[in-house]
Amino acid sequence: QVQLVESGGGLVQPGGSLRLSCAASGTIFSINTMGWYRQAPGKLRDLVAVITSGGRTNYADSVKGRFTVSRVNTNNTAYLQMNSLKPEDTAVYYCYAALLGYDYWGQGTQVTVSS
Repeated sequence: QVQLVESGGGLVQPGGSLRLSCAASGTIFSINTMGWYRQAPGKLRDLVAVITSGGRTNYADSVKGRFTVSRVNTNNTAYLQMNSLKPEDTAVYYCYAALLGYDYWGQGTQVTVSS
């Protein structure tokens, strides 16, 4: 069992920055993939960015060049640095982890980009 706790969401103006954090607990094994998905009102949950334990990353086209995903393997913590935020980035952001064939999700943190 894995528990994921996100932090760092909030309200920011267009062009601003936010950093999300996700701390995983409850497992002694190294998590293979960690990352972030987001869900805007009335839309499906979509990939934002993920990173493997080896450092390979995958980003949604809409965030490439603006967002950076990173992680610290020793304590299973993932980060999402979000720069040049746009109103269309407004969504609930969910931390994600994959371990031994199971998917785990955090409770979500709201990110609102508005002037």
